[in-house]
Amino acid sequence: MRPDNNPRNTPPVSGKQLMQRVAAKELTLFFASPVAYLFLATFAAVSLFVFFWGEAFFARNIADVRPLFEWMPLLLIFLSSALTMRLWSDERAKGTLEHILTQPAPLWQFVVGKFVACLVLLGIALAITLPLPITVALIGELDWGPVWAGYLATFLLGAAYLSIGLFVSARASNQIVSLIVASAMCGVFYLIGTPLLTDFFGNSAGEWLRSLSTGARFDAITRGVIDLPDLYYYLSLCAVFLALNTLVLERERWAASGDRQHRRAWHAVTALLVVNALGANLWLGQLKSLRADVTEGNLYSISPATEQYLNQLQEPLLIRGYFSGKTHPLLAPLVPQMRDLLREYEVAGDGRVRVEIIDPTQEPELEEEANRKYGIAPVPFQVADRYQASIVSSYFDVLVQYGDEYEVLGFRDLIEVNAEREADIDVQLRNPEYDLTRAIKKVLQSYQSEGNLFDTVQGKLTFTAYVSADEQLPEQLAEFKQTIRESVEKIQADAGDRLSVEFIDPQADGGVVAQQIAEDYGFQPMAASLVGRPFYFYLTLARDEQIVQIPLDDLSADTFERNLEAGIKRFASGFTKTVALVTPADDFSRGMGGGARFSQLETLLGAELNVEREDLSDGRVSGNADILMLLAPRNLSEKALYAVDQFLMQGGTVIAATSPYSANLSNRSLSLNRVNSGLEPWLEHMGLKVDNQLVLDPQNSAFPVPVTRNVGGFQLQELRMLDYPYFIDVRGDGLNADNPITGNLPQATLSWASPIRVDDEKSAQRTITPLLHSSEESWLSSSTSVMPRYVDGQISAFTPEGERASQLLGVVSAGRFDSYFAGKPSPLAQQPEEQPEGEADSASDATKLENLPSQISRSPESARIILFASNDFLRDQVVRMSGAAAGGDYLNTLQLAANSVDWSLEDAGLLGIRARGHFNRTLPPMEQDSRLFWETLNYICALLALGIVALIQTLRSRARQQRYQQLLAG
Repeated sequence: MRPDNNPRNTPPVSGKQLMQRVAAKELTLFFASPVAYLFLATFAAVSLFVFFWGEAFFARNIADVRPLFEWMPLLLIFLSSALTMRLWSDERAKGTLEHILTQPAPLWQFVVGKFVACLVLLGIALAITLPLPITVALIGELDWGPVWAGYLATFLLGAAYLSIGLFVSARASNQIVSLIVASAMCGVFYLIGTPLLTDFFGNSAGEWLRSLSTGARFDAITRGVIDLPDLYYYLSLCAVFLALNTLVLERERWAASGDRQHRRAWHAVTALLVVNALGANLWLGQLKSLRADVTEGNLYSISPATEQYLNQLQEPLLIRGYFSGKTHPLLAPLVPQMRDLLREYEVAGDGRVRVEIIDPTQEPELEEEANRKYGIAPVPFQVADRYQASIVSSYFDVLVQYGDEYEVLGFRDLIEVNAEREADIDVQLRNPEYDLTRAIKKVLQSYQSEGNLFDTVQGKLTFTAYVSADEQLPEQLAEFKQTIRESVEKIQADAGDRLSVEFIDPQADGGVVAQQIAEDYGFQPMAASLVGRPFYFYLTLARDEQIVQIPLDDLSADTFERNLEAGIKRFASGFTKTVALVTPADDFSRGMGGGARFSQLETLLGAELNVEREDLSDGRVSGNADILMLLAPRNLSEKALYAVDQFLMQGGTVIAATSPYSANLSNRSLSLNRVNSGLEPWLEHMGLKVDNQLVLDPQNSAFPVPVTRNVGGFQLQELRMLDYPYFIDVRGDGLNADNPITGNLPQATLSWASPIRVDDEKSAQRTITPLLHSSEESWLSSSTSVMPRYVDGQISAFTPEGERASQLLGVVSAGRFDSYFAGKPSPLAQQPEEQPEGEADSASDATKLENLPSQISRSPESARIILFASNDFLRDQVVRMSGAAAGGDYLNTLQLAANSVDWSLEDAGLLGIRARGHFNRTLPPMEQDSRLFWETLNYICALLALGIVALIQTLRSRARQQRYQQLLAG
C-alpha cells in the first residue's frame, strides 16, 4: 500500500495543477542556481555576436534577420543539452526520484511539467533577442513574416532538442554523461541532412535524409514558409521522446515479479504512439498544399501573374526537370526546391500542366532525346575534397514545351552565386518562378504567333479610314485607297466578327466628321503641295477608348499590312512587344566606360521584349514600336523631336531619362558637364520641366569616388567609398507605393538628378502621378564641382545651401496631349535647303507623296510620358559602381526602368514576379559610429532584459519566503 500523501485530507491535485507546480518548481531551481542565467547570457551573447560579427549584418546590407537564425540548429544542440542534463539525473542522484515514482499521479504529468519549464526558459531567451529585429525595422524595411516564422522554427527546434535531452537525462545517472549523449543525439538529427552526409547519396536518398533532419526543415520555415509537415515533424519528435521518457520512468516503477501483461501493454502503447507519430510524417510529406507563405507579397507562392499565363494555355504544357542523382554538392540542395516549385505549377495548371522529374542517367532514351532534340547536355563539375578532386558530369536543366515550341533553362539561368571569399561560396536559386514563367510566356507567344492573330485579341476592333473621296485625293492616294480596301477585306475574312471596317469621308455632310476628328484626335487636312486641294487620309484602329493610328510609311500594300498587323498586336495578348531604344549617337566614343553604356538594361528588357535601336533622324518611329525609350538624349533635331511628338500623339508611351547634366568618369577623374537634350521645349510644352540644378540629399548611397590628395607635394588619386549626396537614395515615402512601377521596389538610387517641375495649368487635363521623391532634407545646387577633395587631410563635406525640401525626381503624365507642332509647319514637309527651287517643282508626285505629312495635333487618352530626371542612373558603369558599393549586383534602377515598360504595355505579367525574388531590401547607408551605436544598444538591451528577469525572480523568491514564514507563524 502506498503511503498517505494527503494527511490533512486536502482536495486532490488535478493533472493541470500538478504540471504547473512541477514547472514552477523547476523554474525556481533554474533561477536559484546560475544555470538559467548562464543559459540566457550565453544564448544572448552568442546570438548577438553571430548576428553582428559572424554574419556581418551591416556588411550584408540586407534588412532581414536571417543571420540570427542561421546558427540556431547548432547553438540549441549544446544549450538544450546543458539545460536538461540535470533534470532527471539530479533527481536520481539526490534520491528524490523514488518520491516521484511513488506518487499516485501519472508520470507523464511530471515529464510534461519539466518540459514546460524548459520551454518557458527557451521563450525568455528568444524574447531577449527581440531588440534585434526591432533594430532592423528601425533602420530599414523589414519583412516581419520571416521574422515570426524564424522565431516559431527556433522554438519548435528547441522543443525537439529539449525532449531529446529529457529522455537522455532520464536514462543517465550522471549529468556529464547526459550532456554528452544528448548533444550527440541532437547532433545526429542535425547532421543527417547536411551535405556532409547527403553528398554520398543521390538526389532521392539525399532528399529523404533531409526530410529527417532538424536543420533542413528549420531552414524551410525561417525563409517564411510555414509548412504543416514541417510543424508536425517537430511536434512528432517532441511526442516520441516525451513518450519514451515516460516509459523509462514507468519501467522503474515495475517490480521484478510484476504484471507482465501490464508491461507489454505499456510497450505496445508506446510503440504504437512512436510508429504513428513517425509514420504520419511520410503521409503528410505528400501534401504540398498545406502551407502558409507569410512573407510580404507571398514570395514563395505561385503569383497571380503566373496563373494568368497558365490560364491562357489551350493545349497541355510540358515542364520536364532533368536532374542528375549525383551532382555538385552546392546544387544538390536546390533540386528539391525546384521539384517543389514545379509541382506548384502542376497544381496551379489545373490539368493543363504536366510535370516530369527525371534522372537522365537512369533514362537512356530520354537522355538521348534531350541531347539530340533539345540540345541539353551534362555539365562537367569539379568536385574536390581534402584528399582528391574529381569531375562529375550532371544535369540541372528544365524544359518548357508547348506544342512545337520549347525553351530550355540551364543551371546558369536558374542560379546565382555569391562569393564573399574564395572558400565561402553561396549558391541559391535566383528567382525560379520568374525564370520559369518567362519561359512559359516565350513558348506561348511563339505558338500563338503562328496561328490566327485575332485568337489573342479580346473584344472587337474597329478599323476606321478617315479618307476623302477619290476626286479629292491625288491619283496615287486614290489607288492606294483601293489597295487598303483589298488588304483590310482579306484580314477581315480571317478575323470574322472581331474586326469591323469603316471608310468615312470627313469632308462629307458639311465637314461634321472633320470637325469632330480635329477636336478628338487633332487630325488636320493634308495637302500634297502648297497649291493642292486639302484632303484627309488617316487610318485608325480602335477598341473601346483605346485608339492607335496606322502610320503611312510608304504607299505599298506590304508596308500597310505590316503596320496594320503591328497595330493589331498592340491590342493582343501573348505577343512579344517591341521597345524602340534611343541612346546618344556617341555611345561608343565618350567616357563612362565606353561601349554600349546601356547594355545591362538592354539585356534585362531583351529577355522578354524585342529591343531595337531607333534612329529618329528620318522623323519617324518604327511602326513596330510599342514603347519609345529616350535614354540620355543629345541634341535631338527638329525631325527627331517631331518623331517623338507624333509617337505620343498616336497614343504611345514615351519613357525619357534626361537631365541638363551628364557625368564623365574616366582616367580616375570625375566631372559633370552641361548637355542639351533637345527635349526641353517639348517637355515644357507638355507641362513638365527639368530644372537646371542638381539635387543633393543627405539620404544617399555610397559611391566609389576618385579622391585627390596632396602627399609630400605629390598629387595622388584613390577610390574611396563615400556617402555621396549626388547619389540620392530613394526609399520609403520617396517611392510611390500605390503605383506598380515603384510599389515593389525596396529602393532606387538616382545619380546626378535634377528636380522636375509640373505646370499645373498645362497639365490640368491630365493625370499626374509622382513616382520618386528625394527626402525632406535635400537641397539644390547649380555647381558642377561634384568630386570631393581633401582639405587639411580630411574629405570636405558638401555643405547644404538654400532651402531644404523634397524634390520630384520621377513622374508619369497621362491623358490627352496637344502636339508641340500643332499650327506649325511639319519638319517632314520642309524642302531641303540645298535643293534648287526648280528641281523641287519638277519633283515627281511620287516623291511628294512619300514625304506626305500626316501630322496629328491631339493624342488620345492612352498617351503617357514617364520622365526620370537623370541621364546617368541607367548607365552600365554607374550600375556597376552602385553594385560595388552595395557589395553585390545592384539592379534596382534597371528594375525601375523595366517596370515602367511593363506597366506602359499594360502587361504586368512578369513585373511583379521579377521583383518578388530578385531584389533584397537594402539598408540605408550608415556611418561606422551609427553601426557601433546599434550594436551597443542591443547588448545593453540584452543586459537589461537579464537584469529584469533576475529582479523578478528575486522578488518572487522573497514573496515565497514571506508566505512560508507566515505559514509557520500561523
